[in-house]
Amino acid sequence: MTDLTRGEHPLAAEPHDVAVGGKLNWLRAGVLGANDGIVSTAGLVIGVAAATTTRTTILTAGLAGLVAGAMSMAVGEYVSVSTQRDTEEALLAKERRELEEDPELELAELTGLYAAKGLTPDLAHRVAVELTAHDALTAHAEVELGLDPEALTNPWHAAFASFVAFTLGSLLPVIAVLNPSVSWRIPLTVIAVVVGLAVTGAVSARLGKASTSRAVTRVVVGGVAAMAVTYAIGSLVGTQLG
Repeated sequence: MTDLTRGEHPLAAEPHDVAVGGKLNWLRAGVLGANDGIVSTAGLVIGVAAATTTRTTILTAGLAGLVAGAMSMAVGEYVSVSTQRDTEEALLAKERRELEEDPELELAELTGLYAAKGLTPDLAHRVAVELTAHDALTAHAEVELGLDPEALTNPWHAAFASFVAFTLGSLLPVIAVLNPSVSWRIPLTVIAVVVGLAVTGAVSARLGKASTSRAVTRVVVGGVAAMAVTYAIGSLVGTQLG
């Protein structure tokens, strides 16, 4: 039971800060990036391992896939988030201009938005007036646009997070497939990948408060299918060229 005598609010321990949602989104994106690294690189090295037993060739292919995939993820995330940030800045600039040109109309609009959320017209007006006096742009941005002007998305952070997550995920199959025993390379890689995917699936399900078993099954089945296809192609190519 919460001790109210010491001034502790019953909801004090709950994560109501808007930054928490952003952190969870970054963490979820990191988990998904690692999952992509595991699946794509595992498919690549298993396909090559099915075609040749030369460790140097397998390692070269794995590292090439790791670097290319990580760079592709980073660049793609940078471009995507940059576009999102440009849109957010344009919306904020438009809102700032409207506040300067017609503050009374904007106040009426904010009042209407709060009234639509369930406040009485009088209370909605008082809330709008007080928030406008405190920080008009933030008040309008949060209610109208769902944005925090002080916490816009950062494309560099997104690119770096994607690069690191993909790289870490890719290292798992690359290390596993370099086993000195040729007969154990592919089985060991499959086992390592299944375990890695199960972990990323469980973490993503926990972050999204979804079914763990369903998420784990989905990513594991998808990863195993990808490895099976690339193994079959690698075996076919190796047989034809060998």
